[in-house]
Parts: sequence; structure tokens; C-alpha cells
Amino acid sequence: MRGLTGRIAIIGWGSLIWDLDDLASKVEGDWLMGAGPVMPFEFSRVSPKRKRALAVCIDPAEGDPCPTSAILSARDDIHMAAEDLRARERAPRTELIGLCCARTGTVRSRISALIPVMEAWCTATGAAGAVWTDLNDNYATVLGRRFSISDAIAYLKALPEESREEAVRYITFAPQTTDTKLRRALTEEAWWQAEVARFT
Repeated sequence: MRGLTGRIAIIGWGSLIWDLDDLASKVEGDWLMGAGPVMPFEFSRVSPKRKRALAVCIDPAEGDPCPTSAILSARDDIHMAAEDLRARERAPRTELIGLCCARTGTVRSRISALIPVMEAWCTATGAAGAVWTDLNDNYATVLGRRFSISDAIAYLKALPEESREEAVRYITFAPQTTDTKLRRALTEEAWWQAEVARFT
């Protein structure tokens, strides 16, 4: 794909798209919307950074396949690009950032099924490599119960106002291509639409 050849790409699908934060000085150009690989996503991560709002993450068990977007890293070293993304995500360990390096064949991901997807994407686009946020879904771990659409809606509804406002903004601002079962279900919830009108 034009612009990616020989470069390292940062893959995004959530808040990274509208809030590069301290990554802004470490990327080049604009987001190539929809140009990234397809991955399974759901809003199934309780995010400390987002005041315990539900954040979108790669979730092979509960997620729907969605297109991602790509932006060029200013780095030529994939490990430096991964560290830049780790710092932006406030991830405690480098291992929580996935990477695929076409130059060396190095691939790292907690989800083995993603490895051939990322390798194929780098080959198809000519990218020298890619890095992405590899944080896990933690709904069951944090809340002590299995993720379901009905439970997630009840969880969002019960959040304190400050956290609920963060959840509304986060889910509303996510790219429309990040089209998950929970997001679709929320469009049918009158209370959620009222919150969207209040907070966005």
C-alpha cells in the first residue's frame, strides 16, 4: 500500500485514532483509515486509565472482526516504535505491545492467531513491520463475572457519573468501523442515547 512500503506502522482502532497523546511527536502523516488488518474487537476491558470505563481491545472470544487503521512511526527500529506505543498506552511491560518485523521475522503477540494475520498484512502492504496494543480483555478478571452484552450494559449504567461520562465519550469517539456487538446494542438503549446527548 502506498506510503507503508519499507516503513513501520502503528495499528490503531480506539482512542489512539483521536488522541495520539505523547505519541504525536513520534509519528508521521495522517491515519490511513481502514488500511490496517482486520482484528476481532469488543469493549471488554475495564480500563484504569479511563476511570474504569470499558475500553475496546482485541478479544478473539467475544469480538467481532473489524478493520483497523495505520499511521507511520517515525522510527526505523521496531523495538523503539513498540516502546513509543507502550509509553503512550501506559502499559507496564513491553510484552503488552505486539510487534511484527518483516525484516527479521520477529513476531510477538499474546494471540497466536494474530501472528499470520500480521505477517500477511506486512507482506501485502510492503510494511517493514507493525506494532499494536496487545492488552488483554480483563472483564472477568476485574469484575469476577463473564462478559456478556447484558452484563456490560448494566455495568456501564451503574458507573459513577464521571466514569460513565468517560465511557460515553470513549465508545462514541471510537471509529465507526470498530463495530462491535456491545456498541450496536447500546444504540438501542434510550438511557445510553440520553447520556450521549449530555456528554458529547
